[in-house]
Amino acid sequence: MKKIVFATNNVHKLEELRFILSADFRVLGLSDIGFGEEIPETGNTLAENASQKSHHIFDRFQLDCFSDDTGLEVDALDGRPGIYSARYAGENSTYEQNVDKLLNELKGVENRTARFKTVISLIVDGTEHLFEGRAEGVITKDKRGGKGFGYDPVFLPDGYEQTFAEMPAGLKNKISHRGKAVAKLVAFLNGL
Repeated sequence: MKKIVFATNNVHKLEELRFILSADFRVLGLSDIGFGEEIPETGNTLAENASQKSHHIFDRFQLDCFSDDTGLEVDALDGRPGIYSARYAGENSTYEQNVDKLLNELKGVENRTARFKTVISLIVDGTEHLFEGRAEGVITKDKRGGKGFGYDPVFLPDGYEQTFAEMPAGLKNKISHRGKAVAKLVAFLNGL
Protein backbone atom coordinates (compact mmCIF):
# COMPACT_ATOMS: atom_id res chain seq x y z
CA MET A 1 0.00 0.00 0.00
CA LYS A 2 1.39 3.40 -1.00
CA LYS A 3 2.05 5.90 1.79
CA ILE A 4 1.25 9.56 1.40
CA VAL A 5 1.22 12.39 3.94
CA PHE A 6 -1.84 14.59 4.31
CA ALA A 7 -0.53 17.93 5.57
CA THR A 8 -3.32 18.82 7.98
CA ASN A 9 -3.87 19.13 11.71
CA ASN A 10 -7.64 18.81 11.19
CA VAL A 11 -8.66 15.42 12.58
CA HIS A 12 -12.03 15.51 10.77
CA LYS A 13 -10.40 16.09 7.39
CA LEU A 14 -7.83 13.38 8.06
CA GLU A 15 -10.55 10.84 8.95
CA GLU A 16 -12.58 11.80 5.89
CA LEU A 17 -9.58 11.42 3.55
CA ARG A 18 -8.49 8.16 5.13
CA PHE A 19 -12.01 6.83 4.49
CA ILE A 20 -12.04 8.03 0.86
CA LEU A 21 -8.49 6.80 0.05
CA SER A 22 -8.45 3.65 2.21
CA ALA A 23 -8.55 1.18 -0.68
CA ASP A 24 -5.39 2.46 -2.34
CA PHE A 25 -3.33 4.44 0.14
CA ARG A 26 -2.10 4.57 3.69
CA VAL A 27 -2.70 8.21 4.57
CA LEU A 28 -0.37 9.54 7.24
CA GLY A 29 -1.21 12.60 9.27
CA LEU A 30 1.30 15.16 10.48
CA SER A 31 1.50 13.51 13.91
CA ASP A 32 2.46 10.24 12.19
CA ILE A 33 5.61 11.91 10.83
CA GLY A 34 6.38 13.75 14.08
CA PHE A 35 5.30 17.19 12.94
CA GLY A 36 3.31 19.19 15.50
CA GLU A 37 3.73 22.80 14.40
CA GLU A 38 1.14 25.02 12.74
CA ILE A 39 1.73 25.40 9.02
CA PRO A 40 1.49 29.01 7.81
CA GLU A 41 -1.47 29.94 5.58
CA THR A 42 -0.76 33.42 4.29
CA GLY A 43 -1.98 33.08 0.71
CA ASN A 44 -4.74 35.16 -0.87
CA THR A 45 -6.43 32.19 -2.51
CA LEU A 46 -7.31 28.61 -1.63
CA ALA A 47 -4.73 27.39 -4.17
CA GLU A 48 -1.96 29.53 -2.65
CA ASN A 49 -2.74 28.25 0.86
CA ALA A 50 -2.88 24.60 -0.25
CA SER A 51 0.40 24.98 -2.13
CA GLN A 52 2.10 26.70 0.79
CA LYS A 53 1.18 23.85 3.15
CA SER A 54 2.26 21.00 0.89
CA HIS A 55 5.57 22.72 0.03
CA HIS A 56 6.21 23.31 3.75
CA ILE A 57 6.00 19.57 4.46
CA PHE A 58 7.72 18.38 1.28
CA ASP A 59 10.64 20.77 1.73
CA ARG A 60 11.13 19.60 5.30
CA PHE A 61 10.59 15.82 5.00
CA GLN A 62 11.00 15.04 1.27
CA LEU A 63 7.86 12.86 1.45
CA ASP A 64 5.12 12.71 -1.16
CA CYS A 65 2.32 14.71 0.35
CA PHE A 66 -0.81 16.67 -0.28
CA SER A 67 -2.71 19.40 1.45
CA ASP A 68 -5.97 21.12 0.84
CA ASP A 69 -7.65 24.38 1.53
CA THR A 70 -11.39 24.67 1.55
CA GLY A 71 -13.62 27.67 1.62
CA LEU A 72 -17.29 28.45 1.63
CA GLU A 73 -18.19 31.27 -0.76
CA VAL A 74 -21.56 32.94 -0.20
CA ASP A 75 -22.74 35.13 -3.09
CA ALA A 76 -24.70 37.60 -0.92
CA LEU A 77 -21.54 38.15 1.16
CA ASP A 78 -19.31 38.85 -1.86
CA GLY A 79 -17.66 35.44 -1.55
CA ARG A 80 -17.07 35.53 2.20
CA PRO A 81 -16.03 33.71 4.31
CA GLY A 82 -13.78 32.24 1.56
CA ILE A 83 -10.19 31.68 2.71
CA TYR A 84 -11.24 32.74 6.22
CA SER A 85 -13.90 30.01 6.56
CA ALA A 86 -12.14 28.20 9.43
CA ARG A 87 -11.68 31.38 11.43
CA TYR A 88 -14.64 33.44 10.26
CA ALA A 89 -15.78 34.35 13.78
CA GLY A 90 -12.17 35.08 14.82
CA GLU A 91 -8.96 33.21 15.54
CA ASN A 92 -9.58 29.95 17.45
CA SER A 93 -13.33 30.18 16.76
CA THR A 94 -15.36 26.97 16.89
CA TYR A 95 -17.36 25.52 14.01
CA GLU A 96 -20.48 26.56 15.92
CA GLN A 97 -19.34 30.18 16.24
CA ASN A 98 -18.48 30.37 12.54
CA VAL A 99 -21.88 28.98 11.53
CA ASP A 100 -23.69 31.32 13.93
CA LYS A 101 -21.87 34.34 12.48
CA LEU A 102 -22.77 33.25 8.95
CA LEU A 103 -26.45 32.73 9.81
CA ASN A 104 -26.60 36.12 11.55
CA GLU A 105 -25.12 37.86 8.52
CA LEU A 106 -27.70 36.20 6.26
CA LYS A 107 -30.75 37.07 8.38
CA GLY A 108 -33.41 38.45 6.05
CA VAL A 109 -31.28 37.81 2.95
CA GLU A 110 -33.15 36.07 0.11
CA ASN A 111 -30.20 35.12 -2.10
CA ARG A 112 -28.54 32.30 -0.17
CA THR A 113 -26.60 30.69 -3.05
CA ALA A 114 -23.16 29.47 -2.09
CA ARG A 115 -20.49 27.02 -3.02
CA PHE A 116 -17.86 25.01 -1.23
CA LYS A 117 -14.50 24.89 -3.01
CA THR A 118 -11.58 22.65 -2.21
CA VAL A 119 -8.16 22.93 -3.82
CA ILE A 120 -5.68 20.10 -3.27
CA SER A 121 -1.97 20.59 -3.80
CA LEU A 122 -0.16 17.30 -4.37
CA ILE A 123 3.61 17.04 -4.48
CA VAL A 124 4.96 13.79 -5.89
CA ASP A 125 8.68 13.42 -6.62
CA GLY A 126 9.07 17.16 -6.16
CA THR A 127 6.44 18.16 -8.75
CA GLU A 128 3.25 19.95 -7.72
CA HIS A 129 -0.20 19.21 -9.15
CA LEU A 130 -3.43 21.09 -8.26
CA PHE A 131 -6.96 19.64 -8.20
CA GLU A 132 -10.17 21.59 -7.56
CA GLY A 133 -13.61 20.41 -6.54
CA ARG A 134 -16.81 22.43 -6.12
CA ALA A 135 -20.23 21.85 -4.65
CA GLU A 136 -22.95 24.37 -5.48
CA GLY A 137 -25.87 24.90 -3.14
CA VAL A 138 -27.62 27.24 -0.73
CA ILE A 139 -27.27 28.19 2.92
CA THR A 140 -30.25 27.03 4.98
CA LYS A 141 -31.92 29.32 7.51
CA ASP A 142 -31.36 26.84 10.36
CA LYS A 143 -28.81 24.18 11.27
CA ARG A 144 -29.87 20.68 10.21
CA GLY A 145 -28.17 17.38 11.00
CA GLY A 146 -25.48 16.17 13.35
CA LYS A 147 -22.93 14.61 11.00
CA GLY A 148 -19.95 16.20 9.32
CA PHE A 149 -18.24 19.35 10.56
CA GLY A 150 -17.81 23.02 9.82
CA TYR A 151 -20.61 24.53 7.76
CA ASP A 152 -22.13 21.12 6.89
CA PRO A 153 -25.33 21.73 8.98
CA VAL A 154 -26.25 24.81 6.90
CA PHE A 155 -25.11 23.78 3.40
CA LEU A 156 -27.81 22.26 1.20
CA PRO A 157 -26.24 21.00 -2.05
CA ASP A 158 -28.14 21.57 -5.30
CA GLY A 159 -30.41 18.65 -6.18
CA TYR A 160 -30.64 17.27 -2.62
CA GLU A 161 -33.05 17.71 0.28
CA GLN A 162 -30.49 16.95 2.99
CA THR A 163 -27.70 19.20 4.23
CA PHE A 164 -24.20 17.73 4.25
CA ALA A 165 -24.68 17.18 8.00
CA GLU A 166 -27.81 15.06 7.38
CA MET A 167 -26.28 12.84 4.68
CA PRO A 168 -24.61 9.48 5.13
CA ALA A 169 -20.82 9.89 4.84
CA GLY A 170 -20.65 7.83 1.63
CA LEU A 171 -23.06 10.13 -0.20
CA LYS A 172 -21.48 13.31 1.09
CA ASN A 173 -18.00 12.10 0.12
CA LYS A 174 -19.22 11.34 -3.40
CA ILE A 175 -20.87 14.71 -4.11
CA SER A 176 -18.89 17.10 -1.93
CA HIS A 177 -16.27 19.60 -3.04
CA ARG A 178 -13.60 17.61 -1.21
CA GLY A 179 -14.90 14.35 -2.65
CA LYS A 180 -14.67 15.74 -6.19
CA ALA A 181 -11.17 17.13 -5.65
CA VAL A 182 -10.06 13.85 -4.05
CA ALA A 183 -11.51 11.85 -6.98
CA LYS A 184 -9.26 13.89 -9.30
CA LEU A 185 -6.32 13.31 -6.92
CA VAL A 186 -6.94 9.53 -6.81
CA ALA A 187 -7.34 9.29 -10.59
CA PHE A 188 -4.05 11.10 -11.00
CA LEU A 189 -2.23 8.95 -8.40
CA ASN A 190 -3.58 5.74 -9.90
CA GLY A 191 -2.33 6.86 -13.30
CA LEU A 192 1.25 7.24 -12.09
